[in-house]
Parts: sequence; structure tokens; C-alpha cells
Amino acid sequence: MEIKEERSSDEAQQFLPSSQADSLGEPQFTSIRRIANEPKLEFSLACKDLVAATRDRKLNTFIQVSVVHPAEHILTRYSSTEIVEGTRDPLFLTGVTFPPEYPIYEETKIKLTVYDVKDKSQDTVRTSVLPDHKEPRADVGRSFLGCTTFRVGDLVKSKEQQLTLTLRTSDGGKTVGTIEVNLVKMGELEDGETDHITTDTQDQKCALVRECTATEGISDKDNLPSLNAVLKNPICKLYRFPTSDNKWMRIREQMAETTLSFHVPKELINLHIKEDMRRNQELKDLGELAPHWDNMRKSVIAHCDQMLSMYQDTLAELGKHTGSSFKSSCSKGEKTLEFIPINLHLQRMHVHSPRLKDALYDVITVGAPAAHFQGFKNGGLRKLLSKFEAERRNTGYQCIYYSPENTAKAKEVLSNINHLQPLISSHADLLLNSASQHSPDSLKNSLKMLSEKTELFVHAFKDQLVRSALLALYTARPGCVLKKPAVPRNSAEEGSDLQHQDHPSQIKRQDSIPHHSEYDEEEWDRVWANVGKSLNCVIAMVDRLLEKDSISSIKEGENDPSAADCKVLRTDGDWYEQLYPLVITLKDCMGEVVTRAKQSMAFVLLQELACGLPQCLMLTLRRDIVFSQALAGLVCGFIIKLHTGLHDQGFLQQLHTVGLLVQYEGLLSTYSEEAGMLEDMAVGISDLQKVMFKVIEAKSEDFLPVITGRREHYVIEVQLPAKMFELLPQEIKEGKLLRMYPVLFNVGINEQQTLAERFGDTTLQENINQENLELLKEYYKLFTEKMPPDCLPHFQEQNDLKGLLENLHQNIQAKKRKNVEIMWLAATRRMPHRECTEECQMQKVCIQHDTADGFPKVLQTSRRDIWKS
Repeated sequence: MEIKEERSSDEAQQFLPSSQADSLGEPQFTSIRRIANEPKLEFSLACKDLVAATRDRKLNTFIQVSVVHPAEHILTRYSSTEIVEGTRDPLFLTGVTFPPEYPIYEETKIKLTVYDVKDKSQDTVRTSVLPDHKEPRADVGRSFLGCTTFRVGDLVKSKEQQLTLTLRTSDGGKTVGTIEVNLVKMGELEDGETDHITTDTQDQKCALVRECTATEGISDKDNLPSLNAVLKNPICKLYRFPTSDNKWMRIREQMAETTLSFHVPKELINLHIKEDMRRNQELKDLGELAPHWDNMRKSVIAHCDQMLSMYQDTLAELGKHTGSSFKSSCSKGEKTLEFIPINLHLQRMHVHSPRLKDALYDVITVGAPAAHFQGFKNGGLRKLLSKFEAERRNTGYQCIYYSPENTAKAKEVLSNINHLQPLISSHADLLLNSASQHSPDSLKNSLKMLSEKTELFVHAFKDQLVRSALLALYTARPGCVLKKPAVPRNSAEEGSDLQHQDHPSQIKRQDSIPHHSEYDEEEWDRVWANVGKSLNCVIAMVDRLLEKDSISSIKEGENDPSAADCKVLRTDGDWYEQLYPLVITLKDCMGEVVTRAKQSMAFVLLQELACGLPQCLMLTLRRDIVFSQALAGLVCGFIIKLHTGLHDQGFLQQLHTVGLLVQYEGLLSTYSEEAGMLEDMAVGISDLQKVMFKVIEAKSEDFLPVITGRREHYVIEVQLPAKMFELLPQEIKEGKLLRMYPVLFNVGINEQQTLAERFGDTTLQENINQENLELLKEYYKLFTEKMPPDCLPHFQEQNDLKGLLENLHQNIQAKKRKNVEIMWLAATRRMPHRECTEECQMQKVCIQHDTADGFPKVLQTSRRDIWKS
């Protein structure tokens, strides 16, 4: 049975918050008391003694729920139950829930209509706005049995919190049965006693779990602003299931979209634009080049400018977007939305079972991160990157080949330069300012900061890559003639291999221009070492000034005891005048190093781009698109997990000591286009290893995360309100970067996977699962090494996690078709024995892959997870 929603423009007035409704002059109504952020109203339904049209007819019934707002005479179809077959006393497992923002009051009337479904294949229940007193048309495949109406206030104020209503035909004459409406209050026992819920235990199967009540030190009201900034437009449903002891287990399912679907991609694209603009400027600043290299540079910059324009246009289009933040799968082919994740939402399952503690199961669901608009005709990123790298190695004399590791190193050096140079200049100015004020303590602190940053700056260039790139750049200058054609070495390891390759430096360039100088390889060492020597001179001068100041203070104190305590400017030598030339020399030396290093590293990036135009830029774009989708899901999962784990000391300790394990569950096949999607997804999730999180205290009401960094390294700053921030360990509050360990396990389960297993190839899935198993083992090793010793004996005695890893390894190695046991084993996060304490649990974020064409179909999996756990 499909449930769809259709709302007219008139209905928008009904969904205004009560405060806004009052301001528009609507009558005042009695609000329903409720807990903050909890649904306003929930109830379950059951029918008895239904009358069929014929005596032998077995009824297949469901209930349509409609709402009549007290201020308007409009009947709004709200929801419906599932179909219960073959009984005249149906007990419906699907309940009715009204979210916190829904405008329902004690005066609101609710209409319950019972239908008998004759042909389920043709039945579709639609929610729409209908005029008052007008029955819906008789849909094909179902017939009207009876209806009844009740006021919300009657249910809420009833002594037993239950109503028994008579079902009558449309003319109000004949009685066709009764309906029982039971008010549901999650967290209360059937005998009326309230559960004593604490937060020292977390039972869960595969996701984020927390206890449902607010704990000491922080209330739901404090928690709401930061979560409401991330989660929007929740859809709530209520279910109940019988237990073995004839009790009811109630489950409230809440699905909410997230503003991060658009916020994260826009932040990333903005960073890409700034990074690419800097790179283009660095290429232009390379200076004069020989015609061959200059033409290459012009071509690269032209292509880069086109890509930069495309990023800017995409950002502008996303900035125009208004309304829902949810991108459905039917929009996956839209170019303007290709950076936006598909179907990203939170599914929260609030589980209440009699005499047991309530728990929340949080699962982030998102469509496979993939470049759907670009298509998968030639495969996905995994195959395309491998093919591109092989082709780049065979580019011949046109450009110099640098390995991916070296190009990544070049980007890191450029990033360090852009970060450290302004800091060093700033600390040098502070040092001079301290000297002008003649403040010894301030001078010491300024010198310490200057020394630390300068040492980092110097060590950033202790790499063979810089030396080899300087030689390569020298050979690319106009009129370069070498007595012995030099071959720039990318690294010590690659030098021997490159000597046997043709190289542009072996080509004579502009022989008519006389140039008899040879390249001095030691010149870079001298320039680089001058920075350290200049710093040593500054340190020596500061030490000398402080020593003289100390001696002078002692002598003055002997002559006049009160003079030692008098802090005035001394005229015996100006500190500023003595330090100024040395600081200027340091800045000049640093500037020379920066100029040379920037040009050499920009030359390396020029080779990377030139060797594969335009494929290189298109692959970068595809990788950015996939990474953007993957990162949005990760940020959402981290924020939710952080909020639900603030009182879990084991989780917080694991977070800053080891890092957070992020598990992705994929259901893609290895056949046709889905194989390309899986290749994209595997690379996108692997790229999340370069992401680190930092938790900061929010200084405003804007709680959305802030993203900084570049393509090789990102830092996500998550903002928390002051009361929540105070609950964090000192290490996290001091700004420690928190590492992520993403792993992906995929098991294709659809009919296309059947074709792949019988006629195709499943090697891709096997390799991905094996690679991520090794990553999981590495995380387990770190976990056992870094977590406190009082936790480790539990693992060593029981060997549960070790056994699970071994079992997972065996299942991955087995050639079993559609082996979903891999998912169950990968999803298990804790040892099953009850004596294991909370600190012995390996906690993680679970992110599911959505396989639905429309709304995500993850409820069945989640129910099964709950039952199994």
C-alpha cells in the first residue's frame, strides 16, 4: 500500500505554529501538554465486530485518519494504518502520531474511516484536502464500511486514556462495529509506572543509541537549538508489536531531512573555488618559461578557468535554492544538484518495551555517493583513476611525470607556506612590538612563538621533491643550456627510473640566446639554511638583551632597592633598533625561500594538470562531486552521534583517544551501471580519511558546522551550545582534532547481482570488502592499544570482538552468493555478554545506502535490527 501526500495552498495556513496563528487573528485554542521535542499526540487503533457486506466475506481492512481543524471546515486526510487481512476484529500495528509542530488542539476533531480492501494491488491511499461533509470517491478495489469522529480533548482527558467509538454507515444509521482508540505515551509502563531511564548503558545493534530521557546537567531545551539547525521536517510513524509475554513493544519511527544536504556542498564548493583561484595565480607567478612550457601553462590555465567558472555557476545555483533540503532520487540526474547527496535523512527508532529501558536507534540513510549526471559508461572513479594514472606514466617528453604521492606532497607544501608565512610575519611584528615596549616577559613569549612557527616552516621544505622540482623549473627557463643534460629527480627512489626516460630538459631550447651559467644544486640548501641562521641571530640578540637587562636590574637594585621594582623605559640601548635589522633579514630570507618553493611546487602541479588535460580536471570534478555527497552524510552522522553521546564517557574517551569508526553499508550490485556507482562510492568513502573534526563552543545562534582546509585535508568545526560544550573532556575542549575511520562493506542483493554472479564478475565487491576488512582490523588494533587498560582485559578474556573479526574474514573469503551475513557481522558493535561494561564497546556511526527509487525503504531493515538485538 502506497501513501502519498497532496496538500493545497489553503492547507499551508493550517501548519503555521500556534504563535504565528495567533498573530494572524485566529481564535485561541487549548494546546496539548507535551514534553519538548516530543510528538503532540499518539494513539493506536483496533476494531471489533465489524460487519461485512456478505456473511461469508473475510474482511481486509484499514483505517483512514482525517483531521478537521477547529478554525476551518476542511477535512484533511492525514494518514492510514496497514491492511489487516481475514478478520472482523483487526488490531492495527501502525499507529497515528502528530509531530511537535503540527497544529492540533483539544478542540480538533479526528475522523476515522474504515475500508474493506477487495483488491490490494489497485489500492492507493492518498492524503489530500477535501471539502467538509464530502466523502471521497469510491476507489477501485475497496469499499466503505463505516466511520466515526472524536474530539482530541475527549481522548486526552479520558480517565483510562481510551475511547470506544461506534462505527456507523455514511447516513449515520446502521452500526457496523466499534473502534478502540488508545492514547500512547512512550516511556510509560502498562501499569502506569514510569521507567527509570539512565544513560549508563546502551544496547544497540548497528547504529547510534542513547537513552530517551534528559539527563542531569542538560535538558532537551538546551539540546534543541543545535539539533534543530541540522534536522528539519520530521515525519513520524508509530508501530507496536506483541512480545512473547503478551505485552506490547512500541516503536516510534521518525524520519527527518537535514539542512546539511545543501550546507556541506556549498561550503566545499566555496573552498574549491578559493583553492583553484590560488592555484591559477601560482601558475601565473611561475615567471618566464620556455615556449614549450609557456604554451603548456596557457593551456592549463584556460582549462582551469573553465572549471572554475563551472564551480562558481554551481554555487550560484545552489544559493538560489529554497524550500526542502531533501534531494529525492528522481533528481539525481540534475546537473545543478550533482553535489547534493541523494535521499540523505536521519531515521530514528524510539523503542519502548515493558519494564525495559527505552532506547533510540539512529541510522543515517543516503543514496550511494556517485556522479550520476556524468554517468558510468566508462566505469566509476576506481577504474577511471587507475586508467588515468597508467596513461600519465606514458606521456613521453611532453611533461614530467610526478607520482600521486609527490603531487599530494606539493599541495601540502603550498598549503604549509600559505598557512605559516603570515603567522611568522605576525609573530615577528609582535616581537618588535614587545621590544619597543621594553617588556621582557612579552619578548620571551613572542620569541617562543616565532621560533616554533619558523622551525615548522624550515622543516616543511626538508624534502627531495623541492630540490628536484627546482632543477626541473630551472631547465624550463628560456635559454637554459646544460653541459650535461640533467634529469630532475622527483625523489631518491624515482631517480634511477627516470634516468632512462626521455625528458624535456634534454631538448635544446633557444640556442641563439647565450647562457653559460650552470645550475648550482647547493644554492637551495644555502637559501633554505639562511632562514635557520637568521632565526638563530634573532634568538641570540634577544638572549643578550635580556641578560643585560637582568644584570642592569640587579645593579640598580643594589644602589636603590626601589628602582628594581620600577618598570620604566631604559635609555641604555634601544631594543627595537637592535632587533629590527635581524627581523627584517629573517623576513627577507623567508621571502626568498617562499618564492622559490612556491614556484617549484606550482611547476609540479603544472605537470600533473598538463599530463592529462582535460581528463585530469574532469576526474577532479567527479571526485569532488562524490566526496561532497559522502561528506554530507558523515557530518550529519557525527553531529547526531555527538549529541546522543554527550553523557557516554566511554564514547567520548574513544573519540579523542582513537577516533570514530564510521561504517557504510552498501547494497549495490556489480553489474552494469551499479558497478560504476560502487566504484564511485568506494573512492568517495575512502577519501573521508582526510577529514578530521573539531568541536568548538558556539558564539552565536548559528550552529551549522564550518569547513576549512583543502582537497587533501579538511577540518569540520562542529559548534555546540555552552552547556553542552562543558560536558566534553578537556582534550576535546582544547581543540584536539578527532580522526574518522570510514569503512564500507557491500553486498549486492537485487536481480542485477544475480546476473553478475552467474554471467559477470564480483571481483570488485570482493576486493572492496577485503580492503575495508583490513582497515577495520587496523582500527581494532588501535582500539586495543590506546584505550585504558581496565577495559582491555574484557576483550582478552572473552575474545568476542576478535572472534567477530575472524568470522567476518571467513565470510568475506567465502564465495557465497548474496552473503548478507557480512552485513550482520560488520554491523555488530559490541560484545553480546551482559557483563561487558560500556567502556568495552567499540562505538561507531552507521550509514546505510538507500536502494529505493523513491522514499527510502529502510524500515524493514531497522525493525529486523531491533528484533535481532
